[in-house]
Amino acid sequence: MAVRRKRKQRTITAGPVAQAQILDAAEDLFYLEGARNVGIDAVVKRAGVNKMSLYRQFESKEDLLRHYLLRRDKKFWVYIDASIDKHPGEPRAQLRQLFADLALRTSAANYRGCPFVNIAVEFPDRSHIARRMVADNKERLLKRLLELAKAAGAADASCLSKALALLIEGAYAASQTYGPGSSLMTALPKAAEVLIDAATEPGPATAGAASISGSGGSRR
Repeated sequence: MAVRRKRKQRTITAGPVAQAQILDAAEDLFYLEGARNVGIDAVVKRAGVNKMSLYRQFESKEDLLRHYLLRRDKKFWVYIDASIDKHPGEPRAQLRQLFADLALRTSAANYRGCPFVNIAVEFPDRSHIARRMVADNKERLLKRLLELAKAAGAADASCLSKALALLIEGAYAASQTYGPGSSLMTALPKAAEVLIDAATEPGPATAGAASISGSGGSRR
């Protein structure tokens, strides 16, 4: 008598679940090892799905990279907004807080640098979708810094916002060249404070004029 063997049922991962698992895997691997270095096989292995599941959710590796950057961009603005929200209505304090929080983030042992800077290094072609997304993220950051600089009363808000943007990019690079836990990062909030104070505090001439006008009388 022939014995029938039961066929092993295949486990099918639901679309939204598979997409989340794939994005989680891609985010870890792309960030830690580089998007160019990581192949589709490594992503599906980490995600615990097959290639068919991946291509049901993403048209190509480039499409997966685009979704990775969209997710990273969203997380980036969550960081920024969380810092700013600590001091509602106080733009100078908001600017300082951005750098206090950045110093902590860039000092973390698992910090691998800015994902957008990493992608820019990997993809030299500025017309590539990934590079356009990097440029968009950086342009919006500069715009936010400019808004805060204006609100803080900077004499030259454009100059201050650009100086702070350069300080941020420098922190991203230094976090990797000096390594986690470097005392260099502890100087970041103070460096930002010097720039902010220099740009927003009235100079001697302005302060003197304000003092005279506020004295309630004129000299004869």
